[in-house]
Amino acid sequence: MIQLLLALIALTVALVIGLTTGSAAAQGPTPTPSTGYSNPVIDWDFPDPDVLRVGDTYYAYATNSGGVNIQVARSTDLVHWEMLPDALPRLPVWVVQDFGFAWAPEVTTFDGEQYVMYHVARYQGVQCIGVATSDTPEGPFEPQGDGPLICQTEQGGSIDAASFVDDDGTPYLLWKNDGNALGGKTWLYIQQLAPDGLSLVGEPVQLLERDQFWEGRLIEAPTLWKHDGRYYLFYSANDYATPQYAIGYAVSDEIFGPYTKPSRQPLLKTNLPEGLVGPGGQDIVRWNDGSEWMVYHGWVADGRAMFLGRLEWEDGVPVVMHARHPLTAPSEGDPQA
Repeated sequence: MIQLLLALIALTVALVIGLTTGSAAAQGPTPTPSTGYSNPVIDWDFPDPDVLRVGDTYYAYATNSGGVNIQVARSTDLVHWEMLPDALPRLPVWVVQDFGFAWAPEVTTFDGEQYVMYHVARYQGVQCIGVATSDTPEGPFEPQGDGPLICQTEQGGSIDAASFVDDDGTPYLLWKNDGNALGGKTWLYIQQLAPDGLSLVGEPVQLLERDQFWEGRLIEAPTLWKHDGRYYLFYSANDYATPQYAIGYAVSDEIFGPYTKPSRQPLLKTNLPEGLVGPGGQDIVRWNDGSEWMVYHGWVADGRAMFLGRLEWEDGVPVVMHARHPLTAPSEGDPQA
């Protein structure tokens, strides 16, 4: 049933993209970062994108595909991307199933010298979060430790790690317990990290669970962002393999909550006329001119491609300006992750 649904999604998106791409090609040359861009910016299977800026270069990481454990691509403008070799060619020693379960990477640096990757892999029949390090952002990353960093086996496992550093320099890690794998509840968690990011401090705190109709049976993929002194917790919800998958958010004045969902509708959802189906797995990138941009995946003919949309704010309410058609892209200033 899922295979049939995905085939129908791929066919629908292929038709929409084919029609609009043809008309765009007739209008003029391919857009450039200074004149605009067209979505998707990565048009191959690149699920759960995470973006890190190093100097004037961006690195995007994604879930396993095409025989690669962790995909990594490089760009200087967020629009044109070059695929690089596997960022995690050797999985940890604790992994019990080699391929197909390396999901949702998060890469960051806490000191500007060592790069830390949080990734998902299979352990004791569930998905768990491991950690790996590298001297370079493209890798190869080397697994650290004899076991997972986080593995809530009694709650179905742990996936979708995301890092956050607060204004005082304190690092945190967010994730989701994979309760839907057991038919149970899913929560978004947060816990303080050690300064090097390789271990946890204190106890985890539950932040958010599903409680809205559009969220279906799960929420996942947390991304924590601070705007005007408030904490915005973006997340994805519903079944990733369906058009109902979408992006929502919640807000708090304190990092540990409580978080409130201001809307009972998703922030970003399927929009067939714009060639967007099942958006999710988001991350946010900031440019030094103050503009903010969200990357997220959406279904295309070859899987889940990476899209780019400007994140704007209207009286404290986030708005993602998604479009397949050329948009004004960030062209000046020094981009920052």
